[in-house]
Amino acid sequence: MTRLTTIGIALALSAGLAGCAAPVAKPAVGRPAIPYTSVGLERVLGQDAAALTRLFGQPDADVREGNARKLQFQSGICVLDAYLYPKGSDAPRVTYLDAREPDGSTIDRASCVAALTRREGGR
Repeated sequence: MTRLTTIGIALALSAGLAGCAAPVAKPAVGRPAIPYTSVGLERVLGQDAAALTRLFGQPDADVREGNARKLQFQSGICVLDAYLYPKGSDAPRVTYLDAREPDGSTIDRASCVAALTRREGGR
């Protein structure tokens, strides 16, 4: 083989291998996941039902199961579910919050708390 033939074969092989490269992944479509932190939730976490009612007004739903309770507050911006559980013989207090937009999309929990404090009936 001549040097020119060797170079030609090498170029043909490298061009053929270039087509075997892995495709570039496209970013996922949709909203990014919102991390769960307690920043901005200090006004709600650890509060009892009376404190939530003073902050947001009357709940739109009040669900009891055993000694646990879920209070739901809604606005045009979001829906907030506050889960209250007793510790020992103490009154149930908020230990977890879940928030979503009215269509079910993800929303930051602290943003929802802020929006609900501005709804009519909330303070």
